[in-house]
Amino acid sequence: MAATIDDSSAAPATKKKHLGIPEAIFVEDVDSFMKLPENESADTVLRKLDEQYQKYKYMEVNLAQKKLRLKSQIPQIKQTLEILRHMQKKKETTEPMQTHYLLADNVYCKASVPPTDKVCLWLGANVMLEYDIDEAQALLEKNLTTASRNLDSLEEDLDFLRDQFTTTEVNMARVYNWDVKRRSKENQLKAADKS
Repeated sequence: MAATIDDSSAAPATKKKHLGIPEAIFVEDVDSFMKLPENESADTVLRKLDEQYQKYKYMEVNLAQKKLRLKSQIPQIKQTLEILRHMQKKKETTEPMQTHYLLADNVYCKASVPPTDKVCLWLGANVMLEYDIDEAQALLEKNLTTASRNLDSLEEDLDFLRDQFTTTEVNMARVYNWDVKRRSKENQLKAADKS
């Protein structure tokens, strides 16, 4: 499409690549833009811009879903790390740890946990592995760092995507207004020719 470019070849080395999101180029001069060979008519250009806009919307939905997953995952990791730290303190004692755990939504059960130096972590995809407390803590701290970094990156990508929405919307409005002016001039010329 004439209004977008691929970041891979045109982006300088210092510019961050935003998950392959194509950058919407602002149309400064609509007259020269519309004279390009691939821009046959205003309707064709508006269709292309609308198609690009819909792609951006689709990307936004996917990024928003990833963001929600990460926002729910980070507190869970923090909570698990807190539990591991508490277990770390209790593993030297001989007395069992009294706790409540979530059995179902809003249903908690009382438990007595003997001191241990092993824990099982649910890794997802029906996989649970046993770790030493220190190994589990290191793994979760690494996962927390990665999830936080990914969340920051997603925020930047969503901001970049919002900028692309705005640029595309402005381009659509400028092309539409250009077409309205062009038709108005044509109608005035036709009216002048008839009289």
